[in-house]
Amino acid sequence: MQFTSEQRLDDGVLEREFTLGEIPGALWTPGSAGSSGAAPAPLILMAHNNGLPKGESRLVARARHSAAYGYAVASIDAPGCGDRPRSAADEQARADIRRAMQAGEPADEIFESFIGPLVEKAVPEWRTTLDALLSLPEIGGPVGYSGWTAVGIRLAVAEPRISAAGFFAGGFVPRAQREEARQVTVPLLFLLQWDDEGNPRQRALDLFDAFGSREKTLHANPGGHTGTPWFEVEDGNRFFGRHLK
Repeated sequence: MQFTSEQRLDDGVLEREFTLGEIPGALWTPGSAGSSGAAPAPLILMAHNNGLPKGESRLVARARHSAAYGYAVASIDAPGCGDRPRSAADEQARADIRRAMQAGEPADEIFESFIGPLVEKAVPEWRTTLDALLSLPEIGGPVGYSGWTAVGIRLAVAEPRISAAGFFAGGFVPRAQREEARQVTVPLLFLLQWDDEGNPRQRALDLFDAFGSREKTLHANPGGHTGTPWFEVEDGNRFFGRHLK
């Protein structure tokens, strides 16, 4: 892992960008992290729905807030997303999705063909990143996951170091991950926007029902896809506080 930039933010959080092979990422750590006598910070892996970039403003705001709360928070760009190069097939799939949604046509099969392979590529990179992050002296376990549901399901099933997860219901979840949901057993917080125009409500409720976790909580709020209330970030930090601290 090579750090390529570093800045101390107004709230004391240290923001660093890094590369790990071909993987670009960002890491936010509390102001006290790494100081003499400070315990290693618990870690939250934060992924944006459907592979939006690590620098997207909503993700950065959540990451900074969680870091100020005492967590180390990391995000990476998934293959073909953010600063990663896109293939011609990726560009065509994105164009097909935009066209179908603008025309009000069904887009599930297009999403399936695009998001399914993206999840398969992204999860091994998240695990590689996790290995590197936990080797840093200022970061320790336990480890939580927050964000993109499709990647989170696969990661929670494949990665025993994940102790708790917060999922956003607004991203498309491929069939393979909907089937894997029963294998998710970590404590779970599931956020649903009740009027999300791009995610059928019943599908999200069925997915919540399928999760195998004995402790799982559904928070539903009125509003569209990007309308998740800020207080859910606070509640998310308290949820992780119960399981990571």
